[in-house]
Amino acid sequence: MTPHPSTTRLSNPLSILLIASTGCALTVLDTNLVAIVLPTISQEFRASFADIEWVISSYVLCFASLLLPAGAIADRFGRRRIYLIGIISFAVTSLLCGLAPSAPALYMARALQGISAAFLLAPALAIIGHSFHDLQARNRAWAIWGSIMGLTMVIAPILGGFIAYTLGWRWAFYINVPICIFLAGTVFLFIQESCDVSARRLDPAGIVFFAASMFGLTWGLINGQATGWASWGTLSGFAGGGLSIAMLIIVELAQTHPMLDLSLFIRLQFLGAVLAMFSYAATAQVMASMLPLFLQNGMGQSALQTGFEMLPFALAMLFFPHIGRLLERHLSSATILAIGLMLVAGGNALAAWGAREAVWYTIMSGMIVLGSGGGLLNGETQKAIMSVVPRERSGIASGISTTSRFTGILLGFAILSGILATEVRRWVATFGCGACQHPSIFADTVVAGDLPRTFIVIGDPARAITLEQAHRAFSHGFTFVLLGAAVFSFISSITVFVLMKVGRRD
Repeated sequence: MTPHPSTTRLSNPLSILLIASTGCALTVLDTNLVAIVLPTISQEFRASFADIEWVISSYVLCFASLLLPAGAIADRFGRRRIYLIGIISFAVTSLLCGLAPSAPALYMARALQGISAAFLLAPALAIIGHSFHDLQARNRAWAIWGSIMGLTMVIAPILGGFIAYTLGWRWAFYINVPICIFLAGTVFLFIQESCDVSARRLDPAGIVFFAASMFGLTWGLINGQATGWASWGTLSGFAGGGLSIAMLIIVELAQTHPMLDLSLFIRLQFLGAVLAMFSYAATAQVMASMLPLFLQNGMGQSALQTGFEMLPFALAMLFFPHIGRLLERHLSSATILAIGLMLVAGGNALAAWGAREAVWYTIMSGMIVLGSGGGLLNGETQKAIMSVVPRERSGIASGISTTSRFTGILLGFAILSGILATEVRRWVATFGCGACQHPSIFADTVVAGDLPRTFIVIGDPARAITLEQAHRAFSHGFTFVLLGAAVFSFISSITVFVLMKVGRRD
């Protein structure tokens, strides 16, 4: 590790921690704000559900694909320098998102914002890791970092609801600009430059094939619900994604220092811990983006009401990592991970029951249980992954951990959204749409959250009936979303426990 020779900065450890954590929190804030305003975006742009999916997926796709190379670039060319570039580019791309004149323009800008987010988060994490060397100080720093991330999850939904209610959805992006300007100034004043002369080389082939595999699978999942699961576009996406995964494995196995060290997955404990991270992200963390859609489109809540109703989920996510630390004194990591995934399964199942019966307190109870399981996993998954690899390989293990988290969010959102759209259309085809004359158009507007488009051609007396049908259709579809997440997390709980217990004996 070598600091930049010409750079002298104030070096208060707490200031460094807060500045780096703010950059990480900014990515969490943006994701949760956008989740709250998605129905408003849909209504303004008359967007299809595929467009709405791409608003989330294009961001997470680029984010997940570039986290590993962004970390390597930051280590090689300077963490402070890359962090500043990430902050400035995040501000610019946030402005582009706010100025977007159409849905395609928005999700293209979101893709650029996802690239910027990778070059914001990766160097911020590296700065924290580089700045705290003593084990006790480093553990305390990561605990403070985790608390900041948790508080951001609590604040973000309420802020998103307030922005949508008072200022309009574009301010969900504009708000990033002044934050980034202030953050860049503090980085310039307080953060010293550092780099790693022995940083691993970049892996262009690995980057390309990983990004191509994620894009192909996402393309297939989004097109499947829009054009049919047997359509040419859907099948070509799945085929391209599968071929890219095969090429990624071949390329990484052929290299001495690969971006993705597949030899780590031979260890069953590591495989189980990574599966726990992926499952947590795909069935619990993804609900931070999906539950606001249900509360608005299925339960008929406003954006402001939705922000407050997300509080039980967010508070449980904030509180339960502390419970996990208490459980560590008595339970193994495998047991805590299995319990967390079981709670996620139970919470999703309970919320599904509430969605089916349209019972508000059952839904809220499910969200609390779901958030509790997510909180346990959020505190334990990263630790479990890092504890089963040699210290000298902790960098690549950390990169795999973070990438598996965002890959889980990406694929979880795409798969669950496909289930939602398919089931909503099936319900409308079976039960009709009240007074509307075009059931297929009605189903499209329901799943996209754009009911005003349907009401244009429906008279006032029939709107109440049609609105009730729309809420029922969306709640029906979301019931299957929650059940699908519950089944996957239940199976993952058992699999993770077995893998980690068997792996421990090897």
